[in-house]
Amino acid sequence: MYGCNERNPVNFFTDMNTVLKNAFTFKPEKKGFSWHSLVGNYIIMECAENIYAAFAHFQKGSITVNAGDEIKKGQILGKVGHSGNSTAPHLHFHIMDSVDLVKAKGIPCVFEQYEIHRDGRWEQVNNGVPTDKDIIRYF
Repeated sequence: MYGCNERNPVNFFTDMNTVLKNAFTFKPEKKGFSWHSLVGNYIIMECAENIYAAFAHFQKGSITVNAGDEIKKGQILGKVGHSGNSTAPHLHFHIMDSVDLVKAKGIPCVFEQYEIHRDGRWEQVNNGVPTDKDIIRYF
């Protein structure tokens, strides 16, 4: 989906109110619910049987791929944005076992190569799975 506008500039209080409201009242079965309100401009990519990658919050009009395209390593998918339920410009990425965003379960993702910040310096990691506490960067 490609047509969701960028959100207004980040406002800590407004955005935290939105996060808390959505955390306690999120109901995708609610009449009129739109995935755009949550994920903004997004791509769901089939990686293998029952393995899908979700990418969300792209800038409006920036997605460069179409349904059915074969994606190559290093290919640009779009520009990082602030669409949907986003508290700051970023790319949301996760691996899941279904194309259905409501029913899908997360799958751990092994990254070929990245750096992790430990003890004040960056260390290279190969074929690793970062934890939710790690500060990482791609180089």
